[in-house]
Amino acid sequence: MSDQQVVIRTADVPGDLGWMIMAHGEVYAREYGWDTSFEALVARILADYANADDGDRAQAWIAEVGGRRAGCVMCCAEDETTAELHTLLVEPWARGHSLGARLVDQSIDFARKAGYAQLKLWTNDPLVAARRIYLSRGFRLVREEPHQSFGMDMVGQYYELDLQ
Repeated sequence: MSDQQVVIRTADVPGDLGWMIMAHGEVYAREYGWDTSFEALVARILADYANADDGDRAQAWIAEVGGRRAGCVMCCAEDETTAELHTLLVEPWARGHSLGARLVDQSIDFARKAGYAQLKLWTNDPLVAARRIYLSRGFRLVREEPHQSFGMDMVGQYYELDLQ
């Protein structure tokens, strides 16, 4: 992959949002055994984003490697002062090249420029690599809750990052 061009762009090409849904469903089923209720959650998040049409306060990005979609993330408003990071994913074939970190950095930069005071996210305990990225960027774990979702027992984790 080192000789292939890496581009991070806004998710504004037809098919981008559908790819984000499909990639989440396929990758999380294959790697963690999650059922289609996870794909449905991602679809609802992306539908809300697409219907909001609020480019000044919300944005989604696609990471491409050699012109091929390889990862994604989005940043949306929770309220006037708080943004939420959603749908971070890097395809297995594209991992190990800091795409996840670059996507999270893109979200943090966007949230700061949009004037948010805080960036939050919800993740789950099996997602170790993503948590490493969040912690390395200054996010702090503020709450954990055991739950059963996506056909699995796991621990939901809530992180926050102060932006000001």
